[in-house]
Amino acid sequence: MKTIKAAAILFISFTVLGLGVIGIRSFLRSQASKVSSPIEPTHLSKVDQRIAQAQQLIETMPNKSDGYNQLASAYMQKARETADFGFNARADDTITRSLLIEPDNYDALKLRAKLQLTYHRFAEALETARRAQAIRIDDHDVWGQLTDALVELGDYPAAVKSAQRMIDLRPDSSSYARVSYLRSLHGDTYGAIQAMNAAVRAADPNDREAMAWCRVQLGNELMNAGKLAEAESQFDDALRIFPDHRLGLHAKARARIANGDLQAAVEIYERDYSRSASADTAQALGDLYKLLGREDLGKSWYEKFEPLEKENATIERSWRHMLNYWLDHDKNLEEALVLATKEYEVRKDIFTCDSLAWALFKNGRVKEAKKMIDETLRTGSRDARINYHAGLIFRSMQMRDKAAKYLRRAAAMNSGFDPIQYQTAQRLLAAL
Repeated sequence: MKTIKAAAILFISFTVLGLGVIGIRSFLRSQASKVSSPIEPTHLSKVDQRIAQAQQLIETMPNKSDGYNQLASAYMQKARETADFGFNARADDTITRSLLIEPDNYDALKLRAKLQLTYHRFAEALETARRAQAIRIDDHDVWGQLTDALVELGDYPAAVKSAQRMIDLRPDSSSYARVSYLRSLHGDTYGAIQAMNAAVRAADPNDREAMAWCRVQLGNELMNAGKLAEAESQFDDALRIFPDHRLGLHAKARARIANGDLQAAVEIYERDYSRSASADTAQALGDLYKLLGREDLGKSWYEKFEPLEKENATIERSWRHMLNYWLDHDKNLEEALVLATKEYEVRKDIFTCDSLAWALFKNGRVKEAKKMIDETLRTGSRDARINYHAGLIFRSMQMRDKAAKYLRRAAAMNSGFDPIQYQTAQRLLAAL
C-alpha cells in the first residue's frame, strides 16, 4: 500500500479537490474583508476559536509572522468547513503580511502554495512549493503540493516521483488520497479504491470535513467502477459526518441521477443553491429540467449559470468549465475553440487535452480532434466524460470498434457523469 508504482497518480490535495471545482465557484458570492476584527473566543466553533487565538497572538506580537500564519491556516479551514470562500481572500491577505515581515518564512510559503492550488494557479503554486522545498526538503506536505501542481500541469512522470517521495516520508490520509487519484488517472480503478479506502481509515477523526471529503472521493471512485449502491452509501456517510457538505450533496445528487431519480437530484441541487449560489449547481439544474421536459425552467437556470461562471473564470484564470458548457450545448463554438487552445498552451493535463479535442470536434476539425483525443487517452484514464468524447470522435472517423469500446466504457462506468451526454452515449452505442 505504501508504494505508488507506475500505475499511480495524484488526487489533488484536500484544498484543491475539496474546494476547487465547487468551492472556488462560490468565491465571489462571499467576498470578505481583509484581516477582520477579532472573534470572541467563546464562539462554539473550534475553527473560530483558532481564529480568535491567532488574532490575539497578532495583537501581542504584531511584528512576528507566527500569528499571521496561524490566522491564515484557520481562515482556510473555515473556508473548507463553511463553503464561504471569502475566508480564502482573508487568508491571502494575511499570508502577504506574514511574508512582508519575514520574506522567506517557511510556513507562509507552504500556505501560499496551498492557496494558489485552491485558486487553480498551478504554475505559481509549483514555483512557491519549490521555494519552500529549498528551505526544507523532507516535508511531505510540500511534496504533496508539488505533486498537485505537476498533475494539473500535465507532467505526470514527475508527479508520480513526487507523490512516491511524499508517501515514503509519511503514509497518511493525504498521501493515500494522492495515490488514489494518480491510480485513477492511469485507469487503475481497483487500485484507486484500495488507496482511497486507506485514506478514509487514516483520516483524522477530529476533522469532520476531511473525513467527509475522503468518503466523497471514495464514493466517486466506486461510481467509476459501476458500484452505484456502494458509492451512494459513502456519500450518505459523508453527509452524516458533515451535514450540508457541498461536495457530498453534489455527489449524492449524481448518485440519484445514476439511479434514475431525477426529481430527488433536483431537490438536492435546489436546496444547495438556496444556501449559496453556485454556477455548477445552476448548470446541473438546467440539465435536469431539460431532461424532465421543462425547457423553460432549464433555460432560466442556464441563464443564471453563465454570469456566475464568467466571474469564476476570472478568479480561476481558466475558462475550461465555461467552454465545456458551450461545447455541450452547441453555443459559441469558435470562441470555445480559441479558449481551449489558450488553455492548452498553459496546461497539458488530460482534461485540458480533452477540452481541446472536444472543441476541435465540435468545430468540424475531426483529424485534429483525433490527434488530441489520442493525447488525452495517454494515461488510460477511465473518466466517463473523456471516454464519451473519444467514442464520438472515433465514430466520426469511421473507427467503429474503437468508438463502441469507448462509448461502452463511458456508459458502463458512471451513468451519472452527465445525464444528457449519457443518453446520447446510449443511443449511439445501440446504433453501433
